[in-house]
Amino acid sequence: MTYSNISGLQIDDTLRAFVRDDVLPDIGLTEEAFWVKLAQLQERFGPQISAALAKRDELAAKIDAWHMENGAGTVEDYAEFLTEIGYLVGEETSTIEVANVDDEISRVPGAQLVVPATVPRYALNAANARWGSLFDAFYGTDALPLDFKLGAGYDERRGAQVIAEVDRQLDEFFPFVGASHKQVGEYSVAAEGLVGITGSGERVALADPSQYVGYRDGGILLSRHGLHIEIVIDRDHPIGSGHHAGVADVIIEAAVTTIVDLEDSVATVDGEDKALAYRTWHGLHRGDLTSTFEKGGETVYRSLNPDRKYTGRDGGDLVLPGRSLLLARTVGHHMTTDAVLTGDGAEVAEGVLDALVVVAAAIPNLRGQSPMRNSRSGSIYIVKPKQHGPGEVALTVEIFGAIEKALGLEKNTVKIGIMDEEKRTSLNLGACIAAARERVIFINTGFLDRTGDEIHTDFKAGPVVRKNDMKSEIWLSSYEDNNVDAGLAAGFSGIAQIGKGMWAKPADMADMLAQKVGHPLAGANCAWVPSPTAATLHALHYLKVDVFGQQRALVGRNTDRTLMLNIPLLKTRPEPGQIDYELRLNAQSILGYVVRWVGLGIGCSTVPDLGNVGLMEDRATLRISSQLLANWLAHGIIGEDQIKEVFAQMALVVDRQNADVPGYPVMSADLSASESFQAALELVFAGKDEPNGYTERILTHWRKEVKKKAIR
Repeated sequence: MTYSNISGLQIDDTLRAFVRDDVLPDIGLTEEAFWVKLAQLQERFGPQISAALAKRDELAAKIDAWHMENGAGTVEDYAEFLTEIGYLVGEETSTIEVANVDDEISRVPGAQLVVPATVPRYALNAANARWGSLFDAFYGTDALPLDFKLGAGYDERRGAQVIAEVDRQLDEFFPFVGASHKQVGEYSVAAEGLVGITGSGERVALADPSQYVGYRDGGILLSRHGLHIEIVIDRDHPIGSGHHAGVADVIIEAAVTTIVDLEDSVATVDGEDKALAYRTWHGLHRGDLTSTFEKGGETVYRSLNPDRKYTGRDGGDLVLPGRSLLLARTVGHHMTTDAVLTGDGAEVAEGVLDALVVVAAAIPNLRGQSPMRNSRSGSIYIVKPKQHGPGEVALTVEIFGAIEKALGLEKNTVKIGIMDEEKRTSLNLGACIAAARERVIFINTGFLDRTGDEIHTDFKAGPVVRKNDMKSEIWLSSYEDNNVDAGLAAGFSGIAQIGKGMWAKPADMADMLAQKVGHPLAGANCAWVPSPTAATLHALHYLKVDVFGQQRALVGRNTDRTLMLNIPLLKTRPEPGQIDYELRLNAQSILGYVVRWVGLGIGCSTVPDLGNVGLMEDRATLRISSQLLANWLAHGIIGEDQIKEVFAQMALVVDRQNADVPGYPVMSADLSASESFQAALELVFAGKDEPNGYTERILTHWRKEVKKKAIR
């Protein structure tokens, strides 16, 4: 890395060039003025962030000491102690007062994609996943069972299965009176709306005529629960020509919102990496982001989709967004970066740098200078992860306000999404929401990070249950329920998102269809999915479930938050075979993820598990696995030599699983020289002492070692 000295800061030259050449010309700031603003923000908030992190350490030390004296204790005693030390604050209900929120967040329940900002191609796919082909989603996944081998090209047998299933879905969500969609030989738009004409010539109308909202050449637009679908008619199309009503596809509104991730799903360790991530966000907001790649021997070009234009049922113009509404996820308060150094060589707060660049890069779009509008309500959306309690949320709110002032934006332009993934936040979620009541547009749960923090917070209480057993523990179900209750009590319904976590198996869409309907049924108006195809299929759940109706039914439920104080400890020591399996399961998971992060700079990918099932993994996955093994090591369930032996064996397994990955850095040839292997071990052996059990410090150190070696 090389640096330039500007405005009292040392700025990585790659990052400097991006800000100077790409961001600043659009917002009319000089280099000196922009970096002075960062210097002022760092001077103001650096000490406050350090104080917040010191408070975390102080509370952690007191909790450790209490557990060493009392073990798990009783829930009542633990709650009393946490209240005494200021960890657990009084329950607070404060109705949010947020304005200028886009419909995608306030009024349209739907799937939410999370995409790494370091891969422009994926970001474009995610942004364009606002609309997805239901035919393609059923044809190419296990969402429909397949008991025969597909033929080359389009297989008409599979096509018939897909058409039958889509007809069934249409019957469920957009039924006709007196006939099934499978009996329709022609769709027609008439004065009364959508009409189906059966093979016998009978004309049938929609049971709910208001579901018809418009049309365009070759397309009929329907709506249910705020989501739209378009029935595409083209009898000359290879599929439409064989369809009973000439339907070539059914396009469904899918990924209503997308989080462009600068955090857990990226491996950004220096100015070069940060510039790459920021450039994607900036290009999405300028509307000129493109990507060209080879697929199937052909060159494929990607750019942002335009909006979709229809004639409404009243005869007027109807324009629907062609792209997913974009939110950015920045890093937590605990992160610093050497992409920018202070005058005395200290790293700046990475979250402050993220927020300043993200907001600056979005300003032209906000002002209507881009043909591809993101927010139509004049807001910029930032999801802030890994905050501990209401004090840290209030700090984020203060930072956002200072950035607005620095860049000349109106107060509360920058909205906040609160990731409910740390125990101190979960227990005090009402107070966290109150601290951001004029800005908050999002809360969500995340099993993996929340479990990692659960293990680390109560590390000294005893050995925790096995990873898969966590899902049946009392604390987890109460955490999920309390999240919804707190959001509804604060008036989120119809204004802000209550979200649920990721479906981690991208290839297992049948199970997703069976299970993830639980999220809207739980009152969540968005939930995370790993791919555009998953978003398309998950959209069916929001057509099925009236989420706002579910929320109305849940208002007033008051889950006892102290149920989250039931620590998930083992009741009996596992059998040797169970211990060995759990160690292997987690060792393989850690190595499979770390070797890509450290060795290849990939922050999120589908990683084969011990049974070769592909799982979507990011740093949250790593946190729970490393903390579990660190906990078992500390409590004598497993030993250091045992860990080293199993990790060496699993390195061979992971190497075999990745044998076809270009540039893959083999670990097993020389474990002592493998940065990835050493990082994996350190995550376990240092896990007890790593603040909050986070993985970023270790990953960043070893990734930098790999990059240094490449330069040499």
